[in-house]
This record gives sequence, C-alpha cells and structure tokens, in this order.
Amino acid sequence: MSTDLKWPIEHPDRIQLYSLATPNGQKVGVALEELGLPYEAHKVNILEGEQFTDEFKAINPNSKIPALVDPNGPDGRSLAIFESGAILLHLAEKTGKLLPADPRRRSECVQWLFFQMANVGPMFGQFGHFYQFSKEKLPYAIERYTNETRRLLGVLETQLTRGIIWSAMSTPLPISLRSPGSVARTGDTTPATISNYKNFPR
Repeated sequence: MSTDLKWPIEHPDRIQLYSLATPNGQKVGVALEELGLPYEAHKVNILEGEQFTDEFKAINPNSKIPALVDPNGPDGRSLAIFESGAILLHLAEKTGKLLPADPRRRSECVQWLFFQMANVGPMFGQFGHFYQFSKEKLPYAIERYTNETRRLLGVLETQLTRGIIWSAMSTPLPISLRSPGSVARTGDTTPATISNYKNFPR
C-alpha cells in the first residue's frame, strides 16, 4: 500500500476514483456501481483546494473532479481519465454496456450526453452559484442563467414528451442527468425548479 500519498492506494488492481459528492462528482460513482466494477474511492476536498495539489494534477491537469485511474486501460496499462463525460464513455466502452450497439442510437446517445456536459452541467452550475451561493447578488447574472436554465429544461421537456431521450435508458445519459443541479429539483421554490416540467424524471 502506498503511504506517501494524500490518497493512499490499498487496492492497486481496482479502478481508482477521485471525487466528491457534488452533482457532477457523483456521476462516475453511479456508473461504477451500476456496472458492478470494483473501485476504490478517494475523497477530494475541493473546499480545501486538494484538487490543486501536484498529486491530483498528475491525474487531471485541469484540477477538477471527478477523475479516474483505470489500472487496466485499453492497452493493458494504467490510464488516467478526466472529464465526467469522457469517463462515462470509457466505462461504457470498457464493459460493453450502457451504450447502444446500433450506430444511429449510439450517435443519438452521445449527442445528448455531450448536450448535458456542454450545457446542463455548466449552465445549471452558474445558475446555482449566482442565485444561491454568490455573496453579491448580481441581477444580470441571475436573470441570464435563470433564463438559460429554464430554456434547457424546456429542451429536455420537449424531448421527453417525444420519448426521445429515454428511448434507451441503458445509456450514460440518464446517469449524467441524474443530478442536474442541487437548485433545480422537485419541490424547490427557485425560478428554475423542475417541478414545472411534468416529464422530467424525479
């Protein structure tokens, strides 16, 4: 066992997950559990700046969670992966699960996965920051990200009504959308609560 590390590794033969229980940080843990892959979890305390340590940046040079090290990469060697979408795709391809085999359905799945990564995650995060956590209340920022969050929820609602997104539930997409944001959930009184969208999964 490695003892000179911030996050000692007890099981080097297992996937090493570096994350925290944030909306984005939970995605990979959910995927690992659903896939039944053995892994060792390491808590990265982003409030204390642990993501900026050299040890963590050796895994993710962008200093963001989650990050993962697969000791059995595609060529049999250890592979470090960052960005939750890239990790989900790696795990899906590694196991042959979650991604549809049909090329058209696979493309559809990947498109909506990237939609979550490029839109839902960042915009919901900005909405949550400026609406709930920012010490200085900036009306322009709150209005901008409230409107964008509502727009994105509307996009999802339309697709759900048409039965498109969840036509293949065994994909990385439901995992990526499972925790879209702590301030956009059922029962919230925020201006972008999903309570206003009847087809959104609870």
